[in-house]
Amino acid sequence: MKPSNESQSYQRHFLNTIVLSLLFSGFVAMEAFAQDKTTEAFKQSYSLEKSQDYKGAIASLGQVYEADGYEINLRLGWLTYLAGQLSESLEYYNKAVALKPYAIEPKLGLVLPLSVQGKWNEVEEIYQKILQIDPQNTLVNYRLGLIYYNRGSYDKADPYLEKVVNLYPFDYDGLILLAWNKLKLQKTREAKVLFQKVLLNSPEDASALEGLKSIK
Repeated sequence: MKPSNESQSYQRHFLNTIVLSLLFSGFVAMEAFAQDKTTEAFKQSYSLEKSQDYKGAIASLGQVYEADGYEINLRLGWLTYLAGQLSESLEYYNKAVALKPYAIEPKLGLVLPLSVQGKWNEVEEIYQKILQIDPQNTLVNYRLGLIYYNRGSYDKADPYLEKVVNLYPFDYDGLILLAWNKLKLQKTREAKVLFQKVLLNSPEDASALEGLKSIK
C-alpha cells in the first residue's frame, strides 16, 4: 500500500524540520565557539598588557580580529597607542568612531595619539564634536579650557572652565585653573575668591598662595 500524498507531505515537512534544526544547532555551536575564542583573546590581551607586552597583546587579538567589531577596534586602538604605533592607533580608533558615531570613548581615544603628535588643532576639533553630543562633559570642557589657557586665549578658555566649576564647585583642578585664568583676564576680585576656595580644598597650596600674593 502506497503512502498517501498527505503522509508524504508530512514526512517531507518532518525531515525539513530536522535538517533546519540541525543546521541551526550547528550555527549556534559555531557562534558560541567563536565567542569563546574572542573572549579568551581579550582575556589574554589584558594579561599581556599588564606585563607590558603590548605587541603580544595586539597579536592575541589579531587572531580573532573582525573589521566590523567595535570593541576589538577600540581595544586595538589603545594597545597600539601603548606600543607607540600611533598611525595604527589612529586607524583603529577611527574605525571604532565609524562603527559608533555617537560614542564618546573612541573619540577620547583618538585624542591620545594626536596629542603625542602635537596635533592640537585636530584634538580641539574632536573635543568640539564631543561637546556637540555631550555639552556637559566635564573632562572635555576642562581640557579645552586648558588648551586655550596654554595658548594665551584666556577669553576662549573662560566659558569652558566656568562650566567645569559650575558642575563641580569644589574640584581642585577646575578651581585653580579658573582662578589663574581670571587673573590673566585681570578679574582680580573673582580670582581672589577662587584662590581662597582652592585653599579650602588644599590648604597651603603653593599655586593658590602664589596667585593671592600676586594680587596683593
